[in-house]
Amino acid sequence: MLSTPCFHVDAFTDAPFRGNAAAVCLLAAPRPKAWMQQVAAEMALSETAFVAPAAGGFTLRWFTPKCEVALCGHATLATAHVLWQEGIAPGGAELRFRTKSGLLTARRRGAAIELDFPARPAREQRPPAGLAKALGAAPKRVLAAADDLLVELASEKVVRGLVPDQAALAKIKARGVIVTARGSRHDFVSRFFAPVVGVPEDPVTGSAHCALAPYWAARLGKARLGGYQASPRGGVVECEVVGERVLLRGSAVTVLRGQLAV
Repeated sequence: MLSTPCFHVDAFTDAPFRGNAAAVCLLAAPRPKAWMQQVAAEMALSETAFVAPAAGGFTLRWFTPKCEVALCGHATLATAHVLWQEGIAPGGAELRFRTKSGLLTARRRGAAIELDFPARPAREQRPPAGLAKALGAAPKRVLAAADDLLVELASEKVVRGLVPDQAALAKIKARGVIVTARGSRHDFVSRFFAPVVGVPEDPVTGSAHCALAPYWAARLGKARLGGYQASPRGGVVECEVVGERVLLRGSAVTVLRGQLAV
């Protein structure tokens, strides 16, 4: 029987049961998309990563319970953590991933893992009909950032207190909705809602910080920032804007390892 090593990893945290959980499946060779989608639905986490060896590095794909996505930060961080932890890649080696978003890399920075991702600069746009009602809060600014909406709200208190109408939010034409405000203990706070792809609220979203980091870097006049995603699990993402790239730093913890026996 074919079996696949599979790991449950909490990313963007240094403690279990915090941050954002991802499943990581170590493949000997690429598998069919339909099979990977079934596995992701079975895992029932916001993202499941499938990594396989390739020339010069690895291929990497990410699936929510409903669909494949083009970019995922926390599952990439979880994948790098597993590859080093299991001795599949040397501890000091830079990891290179071929993905739908191009070449992504991961390297160790002390106790943290640093991801090199493409920036997703946001452009102001008119608020879509029904957005304020779906969120239950009036936007200060609404911007388009790749396939997401970036919405600045009045305060950290408003961001933390949101209880959006998920059914109404799923009708907004976007992969997900990032809400954000200036932070008190961190440079900014955020939350991320993506019911249209089967993720009502993502606990800590690396790809959202590819838009948040350039946005707040321009507003605050500095390239290095600390962001806190204020979901119930919560997590810190250290960000640095370097030209058209964003460096994301965080830690990860393995909470379960096993074999997928199908």
